[in-house]
Amino acid sequence: MKEKIVLVTGANKGIGYGIAKHLGLSGWKVIIGARHQERAEKAVGKLKALGVDVPGWVNIELTDLAGLQQAAEEVNGKYPGLSLLVNNAGIPGDMSVDGGHTEISDIRETLEVNFVGTFALTKALLPLLERNNGRIVNVTVPSEISPYWHPLAYVASKAAQNAMMGVMATEFQQNNIPVEIFSVHPGPTTTDLNGNMSLPGFHDIETVGSKMAELINDGNNHQGEFIELYPIVKED
Repeated sequence: MKEKIVLVTGANKGIGYGIAKHLGLSGWKVIIGARHQERAEKAVGKLKALGVDVPGWVNIELTDLAGLQQAAEEVNGKYPGLSLLVNNAGIPGDMSVDGGHTEISDIRETLEVNFVGTFALTKALLPLLERNNGRIVNVTVPSEISPYWHPLAYVASKAAQNAMMGVMATEFQQNNIPVEIFSVHPGPTTTDLNGNMSLPGFHDIETVGSKMAELINDGNNHQGEFIELYPIVKED
């Protein structure tokens, strides 16, 4: 049986850690993508203690394009069987201000990380994923604007990421490229990204990680789909 190897970015904490944990518990070999060695090694230790097969971690700094190319080369060399990339890493931008008061620098930085960096890593790993009939899963939010939650820099960066997914999915199909790409919106989740916000309708990392792993392992083709695990809804 062909081994299943996944790279999860931003996997040292939050939703990324939850995804890595539950994919690992379901039989995947998990490569941790993280920015800081100490945090990465701590996550690796915790996962190994749970029985997850973690062959290593890779430095993923989404603002460092040269570094992302190096990371892709490292993955190609060490983990040539990689068949799944989970693009989870990202930054929130300033969620405390409305659109009219959002700084241009905040828009630029959030797009640079969440869209440009994610695209650069995906592009660098695409040849390997194509060789392995692989899949790309983006952790994102809807492009449609919710009246209940709409931080401009973050939503704009994820809308760009959603457009990337849609274009790539269409081109993969048109050109018979054996790669599947789709996006998943976890829904409101209590994480560091939102200051550990916990309100009615929010879910925890364990719940989201488990459901993400279930979706990835369901055996269905989700090419070009935008899947909401838990939609954002108004709470009375």
